[in-house]
Amino acid sequence: MTGKTRPPLAEALAAGTLVLDGGMSNQLEWAGHDLGDALWSARLLGERPEAITDAHLTYFEAGADVAITSSYQATFEGFAERGIGRERAAGLLALSVDLAREAAERAHAEGILRPLWVAASVGPYGARLADGSEYRGRYGLTVAELEAFHRPRLEVLAAAGPDVLALETVPDADEAAALLRAVRGLGVPAWLSYTVSGDRTRAGQPLEDAFALAADADEVIAVGVNCCAPQDVDAAVETAARVTGKPVVVYPNSGESWDARARAWDGRTTFAASRVTTWAAAGARLIGGCCRVGPAAITSVAQTLRASSASG
Repeated sequence: MTGKTRPPLAEALAAGTLVLDGGMSNQLEWAGHDLGDALWSARLLGERPEAITDAHLTYFEAGADVAITSSYQATFEGFAERGIGRERAAGLLALSVDLAREAAERAHAEGILRPLWVAASVGPYGARLADGSEYRGRYGLTVAELEAFHRPRLEVLAAAGPDVLALETVPDADEAAALLRAVRGLGVPAWLSYTVSGDRTRAGQPLEDAFALAADADEVIAVGVNCCAPQDVDAAVETAARVTGKPVVVYPNSGESWDARARAWDGRTTFAASRVTTWAAAGARLIGGCCRVGPAAITSVAQTLRASSASG
């Protein structure tokens, strides 16, 4: 199987475990780009799109099979606050998918022959607020209001042709319900990934109940957690696999904590590639890293998984 014969992602997950990329924002910052505004990495879609392509390519070169687009914090409302009209905003959302696909084509041109997939990032409503709300949930909006917020950009991203929609860093089961309603009929599969603390969503709901929302959703091909501490992944993988029967997606942070007021990370790194074999054994089929997890860590994840597969 080569990059030119890329199967649907769901089929690939049924065949084995794939490697996700690491944090987009940290890779851009390490490359010298200033992300200090409310649009975060999405600002570069309009100002330095080539930097985003380069970041995706770096992760493909590091061993990632799946690139997550830079659209996490890209919303019509957020762009409007920067004076960007709806048509231009839709173009930037679609561009996020095109840039990741371009990086995959460049990787293939370099001789990387394995299949490469693109996941269109759909961040939570809290990401649009840019105040750390995605680590709390409970925005005071109804499920219907959240669905109305998410559906327009989901339609644009789906039309751009990604392999999957990454409904990620979801802090609240109510928002998950809205997202699951919003992806219906788009014709693109999705994964649903919560940000968690211990055995609960950030909003405090039991993970068993939160994962159960996706159990019968035909559009959802994987369920799991991201943007959380590595130590919270172990139990979450088992719970997600048991409750939904679906492949599990996991991509935790480095272990450091985000201080939304100071807009800075603190604490120590606890992310270790040695954890991934445990996650894979429990049902994880998409494994990578989120904030502060860079290319070197993704290389270690890829090497660990491939060594484990070869020995098995």
